[in-house]
Formats: sequence, C-alpha cells, structure tokens
Amino acid sequence: MFYSKARLDMAASSSSSCSHWAWKPVVSSGLLARGFHSCNVVQGKLLVFGGLRSPEAQELPLGDVVAFDPARQTVRTLAPERGCRRSHHEAVVLADRLLCVVGGWDGARRVSGVCCFDVERGEWEEWTTAGPSQGAPVGLSSHTCTKITDHEVRVVGREGGLRTQRRYASIFTLGLNPATKTYWYKEEESRTASRAGHSAVLLREGGSGSKGSGYKLVVFGGRDSADLDVAGRWGKGKIHVDSVHAAGLTEQLSRLVSAEKGSGAAPKGLRHQSCTVVGPFVVVFGGETLGKGRDAVCNDLYIHDTRTSPAKWFHFPCPDRAQKRVGHRTCLWNDRLYLLGGFGADGKTPCAEICSLEIDT
Repeated sequence: MFYSKARLDMAASSSSSCSHWAWKPVVSSGLLARGFHSCNVVQGKLLVFGGLRSPEAQELPLGDVVAFDPARQTVRTLAPERGCRRSHHEAVVLADRLLCVVGGWDGARRVSGVCCFDVERGEWEEWTTAGPSQGAPVGLSSHTCTKITDHEVRVVGREGGLRTQRRYASIFTLGLNPATKTYWYKEEESRTASRAGHSAVLLREGGSGSKGSGYKLVVFGGRDSADLDVAGRWGKGKIHVDSVHAAGLTEQLSRLVSAEKGSGAAPKGLRHQSCTVVGPFVVVFGGETLGKGRDAVCNDLYIHDTRTSPAKWFHFPCPDRAQKRVGHRTCLWNDRLYLLGGFGADGKTPCAEICSLEIDT
C-alpha cells in the first residue's frame, strides 16, 4: 500500500525542525512497516528481509523479502514468506547475489544457523554445517555480522539461550562456502564486553587519513556505557572492504561537522540504532537509551569523524518526535543515505516510510 502525496508532504514538513539536517520522505509502503529487520544492497536494490510488525512477545517474525528500487522509487515483494522467518538477525551479501541471513529470533528461540536467498533464482537455500566448527553459538540475536571476505564473517554480540546472561561476549569467525552451501563457526580467543543491539564498523588503523594498510573492527553501543571495543584486526591483503562512492554526501557531512566542536566520547547507553559508513564518517541515528524508563526512543544524529587521530564524535539532536526510530536500518546507495522501517516514538508503531538524509549547510 502506498500512501498519498499529502501524507508525504506532511512528513516532509515535520522533518524540517531539525537544524541543518532532516530525513526527507521518498516513498511509503505498508510492505516496509516493520522493525528489527535487515537491509542490504543487492544488484542496485535495497532488500529488506524479516523483522516484526509489532514488538509484542507473541508476534511471529516476518519471512518475506521486499525490494526497494531507488532508481524507480518502487517497492515490491521479491519473495513471499516461506520457511525462513527471522527478526533481530543480521545479513551479509556474497558476490552481489546471495543474501545470507545469520542467526536471529525465529519466533520460538534464538538460532545461529544460516539461510541464503539467491536473488537471481528467487529461491531460498538451506545451508548446513560443515568443517571445523569449534564452540558454535547456541543462538544469536541483536548481534552484528561484518563481512571480511566472501568466505569469512566476523560475528559479535548476544549469544546463548533465552535464559543466558553473560558479562562478556564471545567473538566468532563464521566461515561460508557458497559452492557447497555450508558454514562453520570458530570461536576466537579474544572477547568483548557483553552487548546486544550494538554497532560494528571496519575502520582504518590510525584513522582514514593514515597510510597504514590495516583495518580494525570497532564495536560500540548495546550496553550502558560509551566504551568502544576492538573485535579484530586485519592487514590490507587479508580483507575485502565494500566501499560505496558517495562524494557528494561525504562533502555535505564534512561541512556539517566543520562548525561543531567534537567529543572523544561515543554515544552512551544506546542500542538498536542504525549505523552506516560514509567515506571517513560513521553515521549513527536513533535507537533507544538504556536505563531510561519513559521516552527512551531517540531521534539524534551522531557522526564519527575518523579523519583525525584520535577520531571525534559529533552530536546533532533533533526536537521532532516524528523522527524518532528504533529497530530501523540505514543503507547507502548512489550518494544517498536511506532510512527504512523501525518503530516510532512509542516503540510500538511500525514506520512505513523510506526517507533519505538531507543536509542543508
């Protein structure tokens, strides 16, 4: 279902109250009204999978794949609901064809298995475990998956059964073999502080301007602190970093932070926020504040500038309640950052709009 132009104009008008930046509505469809889903770019389209229509405990996760075409600004169902239903999961893309869904909530328990949607065939594939699995997680939810290569993913975050509470979180390397449709886990020796609903980003060692060839995986959020953990380091030849050319948006972000005084502290006590790397910037939006009983859903924009060492954080608050989001996703494509889905200010109402970040500097 697409909403009227008047509805989009009203949303655009309400978004103007955030100084110098706003989420401008692009299109709206009931197919996108969900939270705690995944969103990935595959073959020029933004693919949304799974999630929940409602945060109520008895709600079953969705199992459909919905495609947003930014060029045509259309939304359609790419694959109906089948056997794979997930929320609070993660997904990575292999060879610009396979959407690999890792872990999540299936309506009854946390799972750690892998299922893949082949975009060209329009079919789901059930992958099986193989290889040297050592200490595979019992289940995963509200975790992160960072693709290192087309055969290796680094997994960080909440693992275990429903009653499991951990002080520290294990770090896993997930091996993937598309040829045999198999996967395996290996638990790493290092650990991080226990986190759920956090973010993980690959950054250059020493900052984006560094001549060093290494990368590190930085983890933040998902707990009541502003601490950052490093969940892995790789040399340049050991990693394949997916990069999207976004010169225009990068320049706009540069101008936005140029007039502000940055801080060395990351957002504190934030979880289920969105996080996207745009050039040398990490763009973080929304989420909910831990320990805040009422009005916990946020609508603040945070920008992490890695051009300097140490890197700096910039905070851009927004007074407009209509901009509040939790369990949403942001996705970068063709020099535009899109906001998809999530729950609104009450933490219960799913948002059907797709918006793009507009910066007026």
